[in-house]
Amino acid sequence: LSQQGVNYFTIMLAGCFLCFRKLFHRFLQVKGPSVEWSKINRPPEDSIQPYDKIKAKGLPDNIADSLNKLVVVKLNGGLGTSMGCKGPKSLISVRNENTFLDLTVQQIEHLNKTYNADVPLVLMNSFNTNDDTKKILQKYRHHRVKIHTFNQSRYPRINKESLLPVAKDMAMTGENADVWYPPGHGDIYASFYNSGLLEQLIAEGKEYIFVSNIDNLGATVDLYILNHLVSQPNGKRCEFIMEVTDKTRADVKGGTLIQYDGKLRLLEIAQVPKAHVDEFKSVTKFKIFNTNNLWISLSAIKRLQEQNAMDMEIIVNPKTLDGGLNVIQLETAVGAAIKCFENALGINVPRSRFLPVKTTSDLLLVMSNLYSLEAGCLTMSERREFPTTPHVKLGSSFTKVQEYLTRFESIPDMLELDHLTVSGDVTFGKHVSLKGTVIIIANHGDRIDIPAGSMLENKIVSGNLRILDH
Repeated sequence: LSQQGVNYFTIMLAGCFLCFRKLFHRFLQVKGPSVEWSKINRPPEDSIQPYDKIKAKGLPDNIADSLNKLVVVKLNGGLGTSMGCKGPKSLISVRNENTFLDLTVQQIEHLNKTYNADVPLVLMNSFNTNDDTKKILQKYRHHRVKIHTFNQSRYPRINKESLLPVAKDMAMTGENADVWYPPGHGDIYASFYNSGLLEQLIAEGKEYIFVSNIDNLGATVDLYILNHLVSQPNGKRCEFIMEVTDKTRADVKGGTLIQYDGKLRLLEIAQVPKAHVDEFKSVTKFKIFNTNNLWISLSAIKRLQEQNAMDMEIIVNPKTLDGGLNVIQLETAVGAAIKCFENALGINVPRSRFLPVKTTSDLLLVMSNLYSLEAGCLTMSERREFPTTPHVKLGSSFTKVQEYLTRFESIPDMLELDHLTVSGDVTFGKHVSLKGTVIIIANHGDRIDIPAGSMLENKIVSGNLRILDH
């Protein structure tokens, strides 16, 4: 390393250590739930604006001026292990051989070309994803998108009994392989600041970041929200916007916005006292949830970091290591910092802006003809008569991407599907069409092959249906 590189590395390590020490001290001091349930209030009416009201303002004549103040940040710290894949989740193919990262680059390049703008992409990697991501970035050298990366921190897992770090030294291999972890996306503020990239982007005239999970395919740059941010008078500039959307029964665990001590605040299920968990999950009391699509002022992040005023609730995440040792990880969530920013706002956006791919059930939806793909953006097909997404539940035989792909000769037509449940050893031939509610259950030892060209509408298929070549 050059001397400059050594200095940067030393600053990063020191920054990581100080942040961990602060988090750990807070963890030792805080006892019990971080919220008093009786102090929770619904947010004031004007603190969560309907998207239509934001959209009604229209767009400025020179959209490029607004775009040139924006940076897109994708949270890229996660691995694809839950879907049976090695390496960064962002490198999984999701549509027409395009990965999450490919689609992100295409979206931003399309904006830059269409409006002659300069919106850069920043990836927050973790030590798990950094090397593989950097190798793949070579392929985008000739795209009209500047790509920057920085690493989130590396914190030691803590023995649940002794409350001491499990790591014996700083090594990452051998017996130390699983004793470190990336401490959640709330680490973005400190890591972004410590990397020097925040300062660099401010110097280039950038004012806001749009942050989202890289696996949320609905999280594209919205010009109306951007215009709302940049068109406000200086004294009343909104420093933080959280996109929320209406909660359904599938989203009961998602964080919600509340009013607490006179501030807009994110309430996560981990902070809720056990006696109130059912109340928290209620769709009637807490009607919206956080999509983790966030618009944040760069100068405000800089100010809060320098004032040591970034305050986020600690999420205690229990884990069991391969050897059976019980450990805890101390994490924070990026949205929890909303209470630290001035004039923070929630915007209730359409459900289409929340399209996460966490499982192969989600993957089946985005690979199907329910969505059309243009310039990296997925939009619900106009041929679907109702805008809701079907409920898809694929069984354990479909969990891993490679196995899932072998079970579909082609992705079924799902334009008229409401609900699909598949369990057991099931395969689908080419050009299958699924409509209404379809339930396919192969019992243990049985196998069901859905023949090519089949049309299943409001059907339950069970038992053993096997098509053999002759």
